[in-house]
Amino acid sequence: MTDLPAHASPKLPPHTLPSRSDGQSDDSSQAGITAGEQTPALPDSLLSPAFTPPATPGGTLNLDLSPTAVLHQTQAADIDHKSQGHKGPKLLPQLPVVECIVRARIPTTNGAEMFLHLYHNDLDGKEHLAIVFGNNIRSRSLDSIRPGETEMDRMIRGAYVGKLHPGRVSSRYDDDLAGSASTPKQIEPPLVRIHSECYTGETAWSARCDCGEQLDEAARLMSFPVEDLASDAPLEVQSLSSHSTGGVIVYLRQEGRGIGLGEKLKAYNLQDLGSDTVEANLLLRHPADARSYGLATAILEDLGCGVDAIPEGIRLLTNNPDKVRAIEGPNREVLVKERVPMIPLAWRTGGQKGIKSSEIEGYLQTKVSKMGHMIQ
Repeated sequence: MTDLPAHASPKLPPHTLPSRSDGQSDDSSQAGITAGEQTPALPDSLLSPAFTPPATPGGTLNLDLSPTAVLHQTQAADIDHKSQGHKGPKLLPQLPVVECIVRARIPTTNGAEMFLHLYHNDLDGKEHLAIVFGNNIRSRSLDSIRPGETEMDRMIRGAYVGKLHPGRVSSRYDDDLAGSASTPKQIEPPLVRIHSECYTGETAWSARCDCGEQLDEAARLMSFPVEDLASDAPLEVQSLSSHSTGGVIVYLRQEGRGIGLGEKLKAYNLQDLGSDTVEANLLLRHPADARSYGLATAILEDLGCGVDAIPEGIRLLTNNPDKVRAIEGPNREVLVKERVPMIPLAWRTGGQKGIKSSEIEGYLQTKVSKMGHMIQ
């Protein structure tokens, strides 16, 4: 035998791989994965209820390609929303327990006032918020009497009627001083917006989404009588009575459609590499939309917006038809009388106002084509 260096590998004939016990060949297995079957080893919790990745990254990819080519190969597998069938939102069997811990009056930069409510709950450790415009919407849990508290305690946590002023000693409404017998009765179904936290769109001036614009628009529509609204307000909102009694923005701490800010920023990088918002979430092994709305329903009930207090229902500001059913709750605790669309300001004004960005158009198109939104 010829002497070989110590590092040389002996030349041996190749061994055939043992056949699968189930009788299926590797080719058929790979074909099944490519066709879009779920990988059995992948936990269901990582899969979107409406979108399932066509293959596990690394299982059927050509690893000799560059990272960018591998990404594009993954994206080439069509994630067909319509072929899989659009599933409705997953409803909790029962609503979580929520409690308003404190509220405070917030004078806004446009001259209107609102009351910011902070909620605790038994579902997660986050502090969700409710932004209330008008004096007719009150929190039941906030107004409830707590053992051992004083009138000052109640005023400090915001459980008072009317307005605070120096020298006030009671949280109760004084009819003689106020000259009014009671809180005005609700005249119109209140406007409601369920809004998920978006640091990039609301604070960092991002033009990748319209979250900041939607939050501002919802607040504007709830702040003023209809006669004071600009002419570019949607017709559905202009048709409201001038006695409209404000509304509620339930602000949920669900950054990045529920995946968190860090993962959302990773998704942004994937978008710059060619993915849309849905594909980016799936490539990161997240659902296309990981949000839930049981907390919002419970908060609306606490604010007296449920069917027990407002049987005629609420008007929901949203473009997402799935959100309508989700907000109503597992036992129809809330009734959505009407969906009020939120048309982008740039669309309503022919580009004179609103977000000026080519990226926002792709974002909105993905919402319509892959998530079933109705922007009209």
